[in-house]
Amino acid sequence: MVQKRKRKGKLPLFGLTLLLTVLAGVTLLLTGWTILGEEAGLATVMVTGTAILPPEDAAAAGGSGTGAGDAAADEQPAGRYSDLLSDPAQMAAGNMIPLIPQKEDEISLMFAGDILFDDSYSIMVKMKGRAGDGSLVEAGFDAAILEKMRGADVFMVNNEFTYTTRGTPTEGKAFTFRAKPEHAQLLSEMGADIVSLANNHVYDYGEISLLDTLDTLAGAGMPWVGAGRNLSEAVRPVYFVTENVKIAFLSATQIERMDNPDTKGATETSPGVFRCRNVDLLLSEVQKAKAVSDFVVVYIHWGTESTTELDWAQKEQAPLIAQAGADLIIGDHPHVLQGIEWIGNTPVIYSVGNFLFNSKTQDTCLVEATLDAETGKLTGFRFLPAVQKDCRTSLLDGAEKARVISHMQSLSPGVTIDADGRVVPSV
Repeated sequence: MVQKRKRKGKLPLFGLTLLLTVLAGVTLLLTGWTILGEEAGLATVMVTGTAILPPEDAAAAGGSGTGAGDAAADEQPAGRYSDLLSDPAQMAAGNMIPLIPQKEDEISLMFAGDILFDDSYSIMVKMKGRAGDGSLVEAGFDAAILEKMRGADVFMVNNEFTYTTRGTPTEGKAFTFRAKPEHAQLLSEMGADIVSLANNHVYDYGEISLLDTLDTLAGAGMPWVGAGRNLSEAVRPVYFVTENVKIAFLSATQIERMDNPDTKGATETSPGVFRCRNVDLLLSEVQKAKAVSDFVVVYIHWGTESTTELDWAQKEQAPLIAQAGADLIIGDHPHVLQGIEWIGNTPVIYSVGNFLFNSKTQDTCLVEATLDAETGKLTGFRFLPAVQKDCRTSLLDGAEKARVISHMQSLSPGVTIDADGRVVPSV
């Protein structure tokens, strides 16, 4: 202790010199300020910078650092997926897309059926004639339904054709579809956020047509599920991720039901679709997706064309898919509407029908699922009646809306559909 007092009480020569120099400098500076103030009329000298306050003073002043500003920030809980969203590399590697819902308390998912942009068929011919130099999308959809499509947080349709100018049509196939690659931009214009390629027309002009389709959609920034350059890519889900909810989308097809289908199934080394004639792989992929997400959508190509009757595979597979972890099952392929069922907590619409596909006058729909923005739990399921007529799709209202809802109710004995299309399990 004595030694420390002695050392503190002495000032080395160098330190004394330094102190005298500093004092002299300060004296000169103050003298200069005084003279400058008298001769130049300088009233004030301002020094800008950051005030450094003791922690207690900073808190009282609402300052940063350890003060009230950071305390307030700490009180705002980070979302469950905030860290994931802040890592673009991890998001890309996991096939995940960031999503900011339009409403604070809910996430809206919207679904529709088959679309076709092939210039050789009536839909595009009529749309182009009607649009002139205007919007093809607005020529194909009325304003009310476009508002719904574009207003959803995620809107999904079935892309029932290829994007290519190459290849040859599949021999012996009655209908083969291909659209110009530039028509892929119509998907975004109509409000689509993701498309299914798990169908029986995405291979219509051979392997090259599927590969061109994948490249075209990638170039257009349009996510897809249900097909790929190999099996791993074909079965891979797409995830939409908000601060608190991760939603998985998968798609598969059981059409065509034969050992050597025209639409090839993907293998470990070759491109194709995600086939689920044998449902085991789909069930496994649903389980995997459910383990890492909050809500799982399965969009599946199944059923028999042009009938409202469910076939054996739909009846057999739907409960298995729900039990594997699917929270919502959307069916397509029959080209007509089929019924709605609730399997446990999972709603199933067996077919959403055509959406913008041919020149027939047909009932169709949008299907809306609403999720809680904090938990990802389903809070609402709604059937929105529409009609495809004269190569244009429109929302229905009044008597026609009531007619289609009544028709769907007749196909769906296990649920109740109210006048606004809201669907709940029957008591």
